[in-house]
Amino acid sequence: MAMSESPTTGRRTADESAVHILVVDDDTRLRELLKRFLSERGYLVLEAADAAEARARLAAFDVDLIVLDIMMPGESGLELTQALRRDKQVPILLLTAMDEVESRIAGFESGADDYLSKPFEPRELLLRIQAILRRTAAMPAAEPPRPQSLRFGRFVFDLTREELREERIDGHRFVRLTAAETVLLAALARRPGVAIGREALAAESPDIGNQRTIDVQMTRLRRKIEDDPKYPRYLQTVRGIGYALIPD
Repeated sequence: MAMSESPTTGRRTADESAVHILVVDDDTRLRELLKRFLSERGYLVLEAADAAEARARLAAFDVDLIVLDIMMPGESGLELTQALRRDKQVPILLLTAMDEVESRIAGFESGADDYLSKPFEPRELLLRIQAILRRTAAMPAAEPPRPQSLRFGRFVFDLTREELREERIDGHRFVRLTAAETVLLAALARRPGVAIGREALAAESPDIGNQRTIDVQMTRLRRKIEDDPKYPRYLQTVRGIGYALIPD
């Protein structure tokens, strides 16, 4: 089975359900053996001879797992693992000719998911790959990072400090909010564009009041944010549900 490329992005387009593995090793013979062995078992395999080639492959293709040799000329497998862990969570299985405890510890500390010493049985490699893939499939998907601030019009709400400031030509000023207004705005800002019911908003904190006072708090908050509180642009009412904060 061959991997096809998108003519525009170079990303994989063939059989998205298949597992894509990148084998990185400066030993040409070992790479070819692993590619043939894994391909015969249904995996789609890419090869790279060193870290630079591996980076090029990763820039062009999405892979599900990396089999990576530690001892390579130039950038080592440990160094590449550490660099990849800064912005990628793809599972990494390290290969090495060294079997010392310190080497294994260094591999795990660099961010590797597993470690296999050379020489090894291909079947053991296969079992370790399958185990890693089972673990990663069972892990919940990481939540996207939440924004630290939200902009709407000339206002910016800092979600960390829970502060509202108004941006002006001559600088900015902080807008004074009551405790209830702060809780209400923070609850809406954490889920921008999503309608949140009055009951859910009231449950955020005792400071925000009960469902009956949500409308009152919203009216006061609009007076501080909206150019025309009667026709709100950002703090919108969603009929039958509650309110939503619509950012720029």
